[in-house]
Amino acid sequence: MNPLPMIFAAIRRHLGTYALFILLVGIATGIGVAITAQEEALRKGSARAADKFDLVVAAPGSQTDVVLAAIYLRPGSVPLLDPAVTAQALNEPRARISAPLGFGDRIKGSPIIGTVANFVDHLSGGLQQGQVFKAENEAVIGSAVKLSIGEKFRPSHGAAHHDGDEDDDAHENEHAVDMFVVGRMKPTGTPWDNAVVVPIEQIWRVHGLPTGHPAGSTQIGGPFDPALVPGVPAIVMQPENISAAYGLRNVYRTPASMAFFPAEVLVKLYEVLGDVRAIMNWLAIATQGLVVLAMLAGVVAILSLHRRQFAVLRALGAPRMYIFLCVWGQVVFIAVLGAVLGLLIGAGAAMAMSWFFTASTGISLPARIGEDEIMLVGAMIVFGLAAATIPAFLAYRYPVIESLRAG
Repeated sequence: MNPLPMIFAAIRRHLGTYALFILLVGIATGIGVAITAQEEALRKGSARAADKFDLVVAAPGSQTDVVLAAIYLRPGSVPLLDPAVTAQALNEPRARISAPLGFGDRIKGSPIIGTVANFVDHLSGGLQQGQVFKAENEAVIGSAVKLSIGEKFRPSHGAAHHDGDEDDDAHENEHAVDMFVVGRMKPTGTPWDNAVVVPIEQIWRVHGLPTGHPAGSTQIGGPFDPALVPGVPAIVMQPENISAAYGLRNVYRTPASMAFFPAEVLVKLYEVLGDVRAIMNWLAIATQGLVVLAMLAGVVAILSLHRRQFAVLRALGAPRMYIFLCVWGQVVFIAVLGAVLGLLIGAGAAMAMSWFFTASTGISLPARIGEDEIMLVGAMIVFGLAAATIPAFLAYRYPVIESLRAG
């Protein structure tokens, strides 16, 4: 005997209840899928943002704070590197690139970062439009900055805002210097897409600091005069090779400075992230278990209303296995559709979270459904197949005579 007509008839009769069960299973599965996909996307996105930052030299303090400020452009209180160490690092002959980073100004919600021209080219891998700055009053913008090539602007003092608008008193904080956009970087999938990059000399000059060059000089970039270099929050170095990288790290690990690979900091953050993921996964599994138990309780309650119907079928010659399959098939229908729905819900939730995270931080998160998420959905289906045997076995064991009398 074919149990499918019986299964579909029961589902149609209680369509609203079964749809609710499917939705609950879908939400519970979707939570686990979203957590797994988002955690993986966060790892990949944050690691990619740090790819171009080989070695960072900064004043002694929190490496995490320096990484957040230098790579992810998050406002923070990072101490300035000693001017003598800054001068030594900027003129370091063993580094292909030694780029100072200066913060503190903004334009239309975008942070203005002072550095050197070769670091801009290194960060972007070539420009999308225009050219790299060649004078103090020139700027290169990130791919997402709402300025145009040739546009003139005045930087405003203060930490960058992330809502895309300037404060009402922005004009009161403007520096009396006109800057011109001469180039636009390629999309990098990092917070630097929303940055405006200018010569470090411009940052130093507008804040009343020496520019690293003699008075009256219009030079930008190295070599810098050691006697005229102020401190900076961080310096990014690109060593010639791995051996040079470790050598430079040892050279600048002194009482006056610290040198580290950003990957070292990210590994520590990932360990914390992994612990959080494990906790969230256990919570998701517990939620899935509770939802399945609630679903089974509901199914058992519905099946109790059909005890007489099953008894009549048994009296007419239906085998016990037919009754078992009718009940088992209904629960499997809920588990499979709920798990598939959960995959869609989880994928949508992960993409939505990635979009909001990218909008607020500038870090592009590649949220995708991979092997781990498919395995999670598969585990939910297997669990549903196993759990379906409970109500099916109860229906299998219904005594015919007692069921007929109960009806």
